[in-house]
Amino acid sequence: MLSLLWEMVPCLLAGALIGRCRPQWINPLATPLVRFGVPLSLMGLLLHGGLNRSLVVMALLAVSAIVLMLVALRSSRLITDALVLPDRQLASCIGNTAYFGIPAALALLPPEALPVSIGYDFGATLLAWGLGPLWLHQTNHQGHGYRWSALASHLWASPATRGLLGALIVMATPWHDVISAGLWLPSRVVIVLALAVVGMRLGTIASRAPSPVAGGLLSPLVCKLLLFPMLMLVISLPLPLPLLAKKALVLQAAAPTAISVLLMAESEQCDASASAQLILRSTLIALVSVPLWSVVLNRWF
Repeated sequence: MLSLLWEMVPCLLAGALIGRCRPQWINPLATPLVRFGVPLSLMGLLLHGGLNRSLVVMALLAVSAIVLMLVALRSSRLITDALVLPDRQLASCIGNTAYFGIPAALALLPPEALPVSIGYDFGATLLAWGLGPLWLHQTNHQGHGYRWSALASHLWASPATRGLLGALIVMATPWHDVISAGLWLPSRVVIVLALAVVGMRLGTIASRAPSPVAGGLLSPLVCKLLLFPMLMLVISLPLPLPLLAKKALVLQAAAPTAISVLLMAESEQCDASASAQLILRSTLIALVSVPLWSVVLNRWF
């Protein structure tokens, strides 16, 4: 637990202070980081973890768990009013795996678990930007068709897509081992910078007045930080996977709500105040809940 806090808290705190004092710095820092830094970091992580069948399997498990959770939330008659809204359904199962989950895996698990975490992040990121806008659009723009060209644009603009393409290009060259080794340190640096940008976002969210819906966020928080990791545990237990892989999958599922949910809600002209509060609260709680998940998994397995 201490190692995770040491990895994340200084970056998040520094970013939060900057975000509260200089919110105008966020976009100039975040835009080039998302456009160039995150694909570069993901490319380095993919090359380090290895582009193989295992990565595809982990990506498919992430996609399966998220889709199953979304379908359950959409169709269940037992959910609360807070989980009827599509942005909160997405917030209940799409986690900040890139900027929180992978650093958590690096801090709490052996290095061998990194490819599992990368595979989960890759599948979840592609699904989030592919399905997320459509999921929001169908509910908030009933009667208006969804532009499938926009879906293709979201997928192409996804850092996961560009990182994968870059990794495939590098793998096709005879210098892929050298490039992979050279990208490892920049990949870690980008993760640290991304954590600071997340902290800046959280700082601006915390400075806003709480929204009237803030009191109805308990159900999405319970789903994201407790029920969704439990679902991933149930899915992975009967599978012939190494125990370390099962632990890594659950820890990725336990990551707090992703900032991409806020960005998608804003782009679809939804009320994004609830998403913003979910990101803030789930991130603060996850600093404790994710290490607790690690303790529980280590005692069980």
